[in-house]
Amino acid sequence: MAATAGAGKGRATRSRAEAEREVRLNVFQRIALFVRQVIAELRKVVTPTRSELLTYIAVVVVFVLIIMAYVGVLDFAIGKLVLWAFGS
Repeated sequence: MAATAGAGKGRATRSRAEAEREVRLNVFQRIALFVRQVIAELRKVVTPTRSELLTYIAVVVVFVLIIMAYVGVLDFAIGKLVLWAFGS
């Protein structure tokens, strides 16, 4: 079975010799490559609709309130336990 050069799966891992033969990019070429890759990834980003955004905000706010209540109850209970154990 022949694997294409761009295939991710099914392609053999490069040998160390092949990797060392690869041309090293200078610092400016690496920066330019990084910027191109960032732009390519940003093009894949999908902006949520207004209703999705409001749903996400509501979920986050509710989750934060639940965690705040949980931590508050734990703080109160541990405070009472410490006062009971070590006196007031």
